[in-house]
Amino acid sequence: MSTPEAPPPMPPTALQDAPLQVAQLWPRFGAIVYESVLLFGVSFIASWVVVPLLGDAGDGATNGGALAAYRGYLLAVFGIYFIYCWRMSGQTLAMKTWGLRLRRADGQPLTLPVAVGRYALAVAGLLCIGVGFLWALVDRDRQFLHDRLMGTRILRAPF
Repeated sequence: MSTPEAPPPMPPTALQDAPLQVAQLWPRFGAIVYESVLLFGVSFIASWVVVPLLGDAGDGATNGGALAAYRGYLLAVFGIYFIYCWRMSGQTLAMKTWGLRLRRADGQPLTLPVAVGRYALAVAGLLCIGVGFLWALVDRDRQFLHDRLMGTRILRAPF
């Protein structure tokens, strides 16, 4: 009696066969502009929750603690938005619109520590007069500085 043969391996999907194509620079900058419009709406809705509690933080001279708390709150809300999107699908709404997807250099989805580190470095690069983003103009692979440091890539999304 012969033993049954193992079934043939499943054919790889088109996604597995497709090479990882790094997205061009201008669609990434376009997504940043679109993302800033979306973040305005996110900050508006998030402000409805916290402004009644903190009061009007617009007068920083007399209410500096409330202003700092409000800014920290918005950074946290933005962080939750970005980290959640990057972890769940590798795309924010702006990235979906521009056909971009965020992955690690090996093509795998981001882990939580990588997503948090990327967000922290992106904020730092933005606060330094945008140097972290402008870095892509001189980088040999046209990567943003936070992507270079965290080992991530913004790819064209074929799916």
